[in-house]
Amino acid sequence: MAETMIKADNLVKIYKTKETEVLALQGLDLTVEEGELTAIIGNSGSGKSTFLNMIGGLDKPSAGSLFVAGKNLFTMSEKELVRYKRDTVGFVWQNNARNMLPFLSALENVMMPMSLSSTKAKREKALMLLETVGMSHKKGSRMNMLSGGEQQRVAIAIALANSPKLLLADEPTGSVDSRTANYIFDVFSELNKNGQTILIVTHDTALSKKVKRVVAIRDGKISSERVLKEAFKERLKESGIDWRNEDSQDEFVVLDRAGRLQLPEDMLKGLSLDDNKVKVFVRGGEIIISKP
Repeated sequence: MAETMIKADNLVKIYKTKETEVLALQGLDLTVEEGELTAIIGNSGSGKSTFLNMIGGLDKPSAGSLFVAGKNLFTMSEKELVRYKRDTVGFVWQNNARNMLPFLSALENVMMPMSLSSTKAKREKALMLLETVGMSHKKGSRMNMLSGGEQQRVAIAIALANSPKLLLADEPTGSVDSRTANYIFDVFSELNKNGQTILIVTHDTALSKKVKRVVAIRDGKISSERVLKEAFKERLKESGIDWRNEDSQDEFVVLDRAGRLQLPEDMLKGLSLDDNKVKVFVRGGEIIISKP
């Protein structure tokens, strides 16, 4: 039985300044099991990056509860939080400058996080990780000698240096071409097959359509989930599929604990509503929502 890796319950995040108060998360509920590869999608300002930063220990929730790998992120001391960020989670940033130190080689960059842990045979492990992401041939290269896709692959190796239970990736294919994006996804897919739990925030349509579970955040809450259809689960590496246009997933609207739901925007547009009122009735075991 897989254990729960992420358990967010009624998660709230409020950012305050002297003039304004912004509700970034408003009652978000999400469970991710150990060994899952999950993508989070949503428009800018939806709350997805805020949520990722909370899971990474970089931001603190305002209310609710958040457990990662059995650790309560609400009650951690600063010392416990440092250990958590070092040992429990690994982070791959969209901005490559945040992933690598430019004056070190790829190998030295992968070894750097291990210097803060008790990992033995650091060089051997770093070489193995570079081999895993297909970058062992560039082990002596510095950041300015690598392409954007190569830097992202090294970044994945760095994030795995201390064997984290959870790998977090923020727009990992956002600055690379489609061929490189496919390769990076293949790396994540292979890591996941070997048991690595991975959570990806992405705007990449082709990438999100290849993930077995996609969670959509809208206005600070989970609005829907998409699940990869059985017919596509064995076809992830087929080069002939146009993933941007393929209907590869079933979409489900998510009910919260109060029975509320958020309808996908394209469905609402299809109703051509004049205001915010709809008719709701039950017919033949189905709930029907229609324009008044």
